Amino acid sequence: MENCESQACSGQKDVIRVGTRKSQLARIQTDSVVEMLSKRFPAVRFEIVAMATTGDKILDTALSKIGEKSLFTKELEHALERNEVDLVVHSLKDLPTSLPPGFTIGAVCKRENPYDAVVFHPKYHGISLDMLPEKSIIGTSSLRRAAQLKKMFPQLEFKDIRGNLNTRLKKLDEQQDFSAIILATAGLSRMGWENRIGQILSPDICMYAVGQGALAVEVRAKDEDILRMVSALQDPQTVLRCIAERAFMKRLEGGCSVPVAVHTVIDESQLYLSGAVYSLDGSDCLKETMQTCMLFTQEGVEGPNDDTQHVGITALGVPRNALNAAERLGTELADLLLSQGAREILVVARQLNDSR
Repeated sequence: MENCESQACSGQKDVIRVGTRKSQLARIQTDSVVEMLSKRFPAVRFEIVAMATTGDKILDTALSKIGEKSLFTKELEHALERNEVDLVVHSLKDLPTSLPPGFTIGAVCKRENPYDAVVFHPKYHGISLDMLPEKSIIGTSSLRRAAQLKKMFPQLEFKDIRGNLNTRLKKLDEQQDFSAIILATAGLSRMGWENRIGQILSPDICMYAVGQGALAVEVRAKDEDILRMVSALQDPQTVLRCIAERAFMKRLEGGCSVPVAVHTVIDESQLYLSGAVYSLDGSDCLKETMQTCMLFTQEGVEGPNDDTQHVGITALGVPRNALNAAERLGTELADLLLSQGAREILVVARQLNDSR
């Protein structure tokens, strides 16, 4: 890949407008991406444009019930389409596995801790989920978290909780409705609230969401200068793990409205992908692990003129064979679960969720 980090790529604008959601966490995430870009491109000025999305506006309904795949992204993509912004920063887990025509994820930044965390009501400080009184209510708006934790902790009850991180923590602390809530560790860390983490859930208790813990930079697919610029932030290991996860989700036709969970590791040039599907109450579960080799030379790396996207991601500078292998791994693992009856579990889960 042509190195253009010390100065703006040829034809680059002097001001780059960066779209983001208005929430405090979204702003923190966007600021971190802008800071990384500014260090690499000191001659360029970055301007942040914040806007509210559908998911930010509808706060009285569980995400899984709204039935909109691009809850937190649609308004930002409209701004990108109208040239009102040049790039958009998202949590990768908010981006559907198929993007609208004309858009691509130009960078997946280095992943932070992808695990889920338990934040307890102050009166339960210092304990873990298995020590809570029977029938304690746990707040989560995620079907994936609820399904896995119902299976693991049948003595606990689970209830939807919506709102941004600040709102959910306020509901936990100031009301007596919840004994604990489940949130992404990465979000709590980015907000500087690590001290509220009472327990981090390992994958044997709760596998995480596709793309959780990683930030994505979405751009116009044909905007070569911006694509080159943001590709400087690409983390090859993260992008390969997330391509495998997204391919798994895409083949299963999963989303917010079904409980699908993953766990990925790259170890000694092997990419391991564990994937699972659950019934809403966690009683039915299919889970498998597969692996593939990631040892490929830099020959045949993705270039700026390649139209190839891997589940919505353009990964400039990453070996094409590795990208293809990661995507194939996700698809093959999904096919294995489908052959064992995953579709039936997901169809029932979707129907039950729709009727709730």
